[in-house]
Amino acid sequence: MAPIEDTRFGAITVRQDGQDRIEVAGEAIPHVVLERDPAAEADPQIAIGTRDPARLTLRIDGVEVELKPAKGRLSRRSYRVDVEYEGTSYRLVPDSVPSSRLTRDGAHIGDFSSDGDEMVIAEWREGSEIRPADAAIGYALASAFGTGGLPMWMMIVDGVSSALP
Repeated sequence: MAPIEDTRFGAITVRQDGQDRIEVAGEAIPHVVLERDPAAEADPQIAIGTRDPARLTLRIDGVEVELKPAKGRLSRRSYRVDVEYEGTSYRLVPDSVPSSRLTRDGAHIGDFSSDGDEMVIAEWREGSEIRPADAAIGYALASAFGTGGLPMWMMIVDGVSSALP
């Protein structure tokens, strides 16, 4: 896969090794590896294969980092993914059908779009100080879990309409 050209950090490569491992690398960002426990059953709907934090290991520059994906149910918020890194709280949460918002300590810093593959698009918020770790984490989470989600009312309408004869 050709590198993605990030507007602030230059060439960034996102590599997926099936549903077992995702790696994000670039000269200007920390190296990120997200791995699924090979003994964990892989869910075909999730690029990394699971949302169970006990079955996932996230390392940034070789240091294991706390990763907390929510279970993913009806609401967009239930698909959030939280990361704690060097005293900073990150959250990727769907905020529209195609994209998810990345926050750092509660401040919206960028938007990511990905179908849960190696193609990730980042749009950084104007006026925000963007750090290399922000990009590394955002790209990894967007690739591993995908972005976007339908609003709850659309999911309910879709469920009701598919149940009708």
